[in-house]
Amino acid sequence: MAAAKRPIRVLVAKPGLDGHDRGAKVVAAALRDAGMEVIYTGLHQTPEMIAQAAVQEDVDVVGLSILSGAHLTLFPRVRKLLNEAGRDDVLVTGGGIIPPEDMDALQKQGIGKLFGPGTPTAELVRYIEEWAAEHVSA
Repeated sequence: MAAAKRPIRVLVAKPGLDGHDRGAKVVAAALRDAGMEVIYTGLHQTPEMIAQAAVQEDVDVVGLSILSGAHLTLFPRVRKLLNEAGRDDVLVTGGGIIPPEDMDALQKQGIGKLFGPGTPTAELVRYIEEWAAEHVSA
């Protein structure tokens, strides 16, 4: 009998001063319902706190929810800190109020696909599952 594949581990975080986390909680619940292990860090996290938690929890994916407009600073900072910690294998993805041209710029900096408001949760679940199928070993 083959060993059961371990669940995908996802850290959901709200960086910066944004105080609205309903969307992050909906995403966390959808990922959990899809069988992923989800760690939600809560509001007002610094990039350093997020990267440290991602390393400590040995996650496969970091999902950032940013509504404050600071996405061009916060996504690359978390990516850089993970790289410096030797965790360039972690997918950094997320969503929020992010103009399409900024999404393109962030993807060129090593950020995964980003999702805007109203995206069906099934779409991001599928994206993470497909990424994990190629990048995460049992």
